[in-house]
Amino acid sequence: MNDSQEIPPRVHIVGRRNAGKTTLVCELVEELSRRGLRIATIKHTHHHHELDTPGKDSWKHRDAGAAAVGILSPHMIAAFVPCERSEADSNGYKRLSRLLSDCDLLLVEGDLSATAFKLEVWRPEIAEPPYAQSNARIHVVISDVPVDVRQPIWPRSDVPEITDRILERIGIQFS
Repeated sequence: MNDSQEIPPRVHIVGRRNAGKTTLVCELVEELSRRGLRIATIKHTHHHHELDTPGKDSWKHRDAGAAAVGILSPHMIAAFVPCERSEADSNGYKRLSRLLSDCDLLLVEGDLSATAFKLEVWRPEIAEPPYAQSNARIHVVISDVPVDVRQPIWPRSDVPEITDRILERIGIQFS
């Protein structure tokens, strides 16, 4: 559990479109949660999305100049924090990690440029080579078929083994 850390460790699940990133993230969340860990996820995107609803009160607060807007409901907490593109790239994970500090691990779907531990999901149906062939900053390839990469290959069909290896790699101990 994350009692002694302010910022939880972060693992990125990357891969080409339709490689199975979302499916693996969901399976890892289920497995890690079953083991008693609190998991947060972040979906990284290069596309601009208006996350707040234009015209709603929270959007109006932000539009009026609020530095950040929070929403509290009986079952959900949300925060909308405007930022410049350069700030999102350089400081975004740090800011989100603080908000999610009561979790043991952050799983991020996407972001090839991140410096954190990265796993690439790859399957031959993608018809494009894995990013790992040209990106040494990817640490592991997840695949059930042989693939020509220098990185270790972990079996995609064995989520408990992937989970064990992630926990070992990031140093989370179980009793």
